[in-house]
Amino acid sequence: MKTLSTGNCTRFAAKPLTHSGTPTPVWLAALDREPLAPLDLTHCPGLVVVAPHPDDETLGLGATIAQLVASGVDVQVVSVSDGGAVHPGAAPMDRVRMEAIRRHELRRATNMLGVPPPVSLGLPDGQLTDYEDRLADSLSEILATSAVTPWCAATWRGDGHPDHEAVGRAAAAACARTDAVLLEYPIWMWHWATPFDAAVPWDRGYSVPTAKFAVARKRLAAQCFRSQFESRAGARPALPPYVLPRLMAVGEVVFR
Repeated sequence: MKTLSTGNCTRFAAKPLTHSGTPTPVWLAALDREPLAPLDLTHCPGLVVVAPHPDDETLGLGATIAQLVASGVDVQVVSVSDGGAVHPGAAPMDRVRMEAIRRHELRRATNMLGVPPPVSLGLPDGQLTDYEDRLADSLSEILATSAVTPWCAATWRGDGHPDHEAVGRAAAAACARTDAVLLEYPIWMWHWATPFDAAVPWDRGYSVPTAKFAVARKRLAAQCFRSQFESRAGARPALPPYVLPRLMAVGEVVFR
């Protein structure tokens, strides 16, 4: 069945993070009943992973990154924003402080995954829709200046978060210009969608087989993002406690 591929911000907004979303056992049962085809990474010449915010690269593709690095494939992480708007309404100085914390966490996480320090574009967190053209230009330059055109992995254009969808659209435009292979990885889809949801392009879906050591590296790297998973000053954590276990359980999936 042909399915839609973009624009699920309304779906995500209707199921906020205070709601636990689609339970992990529901996803696991569906994936067991109708497993996705495995993605063949043996012909990947290199990979640029584009993350809207620090932690998206790890939550979405951390095990894939670790496995490719171990097999000798060059991987570069591009962090589009510094993630300072994680707490809406924060004072300017608090936002600057959060940006510094998240940059530090990202450096630790990418080091854990074995990749070089990330490229940080510094675009405004929460406003990436306004910078799509600029981002597409930047990504096109990154892809075009590589010795061998790498594959490009970005958040799915239908993931539900406005920043995630904007980054996905910009990456798709950059790949079209450079003839790079585009992979789209979902993060928030696992929260608001349901198995066999018509809003999800299952016909383009692949699972990424990863070894135990790579999954373990991903888990360790995710733990670097303490600012996202721990409560601060009595406030709820930015990412509720069910988010990481669900992502670890379902494994890594891309749309190609």
